[in-house]
Amino acid sequence: MDTKRVQPSVHSSIRSILAQLAGPQTTFDMGLKGIKVLRNEGFFSFYYKCRSFLARNRGYEKFIEKNLMTGDKIALCKKEIEHFAYRPIISIITPVHNPKPSWIRSAIESVIGQIYEGWELCIADASTDREVKSILERYSKKDARIRVRSLAENKGISANSNEALSMASGEYIAFLDHDDELAADALYEVVRYLQSNPGADMIYTDEDKIDAAGRRCEPFFKPEWSPDMFLSIMYTCHFGVYRKNIIDKIGGFRDGYDGSQDYDLVLRLMDETDRIHHIPRIMYHWRAVPGSTAVSIDMKKYACVNAKKALSDHLRRNGIRGEVLDGLWPGSYRVKRDLIGDPLVSIIIPTRDRVEVLKKCVDSIREKTDYGNYEIIIVDNDSSEGRTHDYFEELETRRNVKVLKYGKEYNFSSINNYAVDKANGDVIVFLNNDTEVISPGWLSAMLEHAQRPEVGAVGCKLLYPDNTVQHAGIILGLYGGKDGNRVAGHGHCRLPAGDIGYFGRASIIHNTSAVTAACMMMQKKVFREVGGFDENLAIAYNDVDLCLRLRQKGYLMVYTPYAVLYHHESLSRGYEDTREKVERLGKEARYMREKWGALIDSGDPYYNPNLTLSRDDFSIKI
Repeated sequence: MDTKRVQPSVHSSIRSILAQLAGPQTTFDMGLKGIKVLRNEGFFSFYYKCRSFLARNRGYEKFIEKNLMTGDKIALCKKEIEHFAYRPIISIITPVHNPKPSWIRSAIESVIGQIYEGWELCIADASTDREVKSILERYSKKDARIRVRSLAENKGISANSNEALSMASGEYIAFLDHDDELAADALYEVVRYLQSNPGADMIYTDEDKIDAAGRRCEPFFKPEWSPDMFLSIMYTCHFGVYRKNIIDKIGGFRDGYDGSQDYDLVLRLMDETDRIHHIPRIMYHWRAVPGSTAVSIDMKKYACVNAKKALSDHLRRNGIRGEVLDGLWPGSYRVKRDLIGDPLVSIIIPTRDRVEVLKKCVDSIREKTDYGNYEIIIVDNDSSEGRTHDYFEELETRRNVKVLKYGKEYNFSSINNYAVDKANGDVIVFLNNDTEVISPGWLSAMLEHAQRPEVGAVGCKLLYPDNTVQHAGIILGLYGGKDGNRVAGHGHCRLPAGDIGYFGRASIIHNTSAVTAACMMMQKKVFREVGGFDENLAIAYNDVDLCLRLRQKGYLMVYTPYAVLYHHESLSRGYEDTREKVERLGKEARYMREKWGALIDSGDPYYNPNLTLSRDDFSIKI
């Protein structure tokens, strides 16, 4: 077959990025009825990239229309500003070097058009283009808040930014690239936020892109502060607002980090403060122009080199033993931490008959795991088949395997609480018997985070047998039954294993509100500190409940894509598809709502409120 068709409802701006998405192995023809792929090589990779792009943009034009700043809205904002008790000056830092004249005009006009007028624009101009210089001169004469310093030479982005920074007099500073634009309410939203959060030292917002045709596209709706995600990608990016005295204290930008100078800046700011806040609104429009990292990180490969250098510096400053590696996709990174000692890991596997399922799980652990110091604890919940007991007898002849008997009615929480008390390890892994190890480094990849004192639980990437994602982190409030009992669900469910997910999240280490106990690692002392699993939750949501109690204690949950297993889901106990099982699931959902409903409804901090809770593909909520 020579041709295949891709989904016809393609966002208008896809034309400008289609060639990039397709890659060199695919050619295409785009018509009114859709995209016809003329070559099949790499087709599925191309298709899934397009699907991800469409998910990110689905409904964005409606979203823009719904959130448009009308004259009435602007009037209300200005009236609110009159009652602000705190009105800081925000110094906007813009290094300029030969941008397209129309772009620098748009950038400056976006500042002049700010609803909140307490700003100054500090421009360090290293341009050789006379038209650009003339534009800057005219604007500086037109508005006294626009200050321009002409530089004798182009010293690079970091040095030029420091020149602009030295002109700033505001209590806060913000950064605007010479070809980008601010939303009209950007500064208003920041100062409005500061009225109730005066201690914020850094505030970042959501962002989108302006394509070659001038259309807004690819909105990035970000999570609240996620330190592990930040060590994987520079996701705070635009629009960042920082307390100036902290930026002064850390010395502004450093030479030698161009392309990742802002990443290095925030990594050093993290040494001084954890008061980092997020406003879930799109306040910045990043122009996707040829040669920009907004188009492709490959355009500036030196930025990745400097990002890894900045991350390595962060590890050294903070006494973190490890190394910085390239991540699973360009522009992402892996901070791989050294293991501290050689702790015994107890892998707890509840089971009942279905010996072929259990054997596949155990064999995969023994044959593929490259971390040697572990024990396997099989918890037999009333197996009755002779071949199962024969297998148990065989297992007990092995030095690092033991079989426990649990004769009560099946209760996942009770079974695991019982087994933890019998475990010898200081580190526990809760593992379903219908899982199968894929990556040899799975235990090490989880242990490097479980050993951290600030981490409560660690989850892995679980795949269905058809190589689609089953688990890449749990989102609070996702889905829910007909009775509206929203509790939690798995994001990126059924995403192809090779797809990196929403802005790469399925394929980077990051923080989540919860991870699944189908494969969960944590320190035994931490498990006991929060009282183990809640035995009122016999089947469902026990892992979510445990993680929420860990969060209450201030612990982080970490998802790592470097531990990968298959999950042959529900092979051992079946699906929740009988009336009795559905009723039990509903009962446990209601229990969770009574216990955690207010927290769930307040929103998952690691999932942006502008994204829908009705789908698991990070689509926009309209």
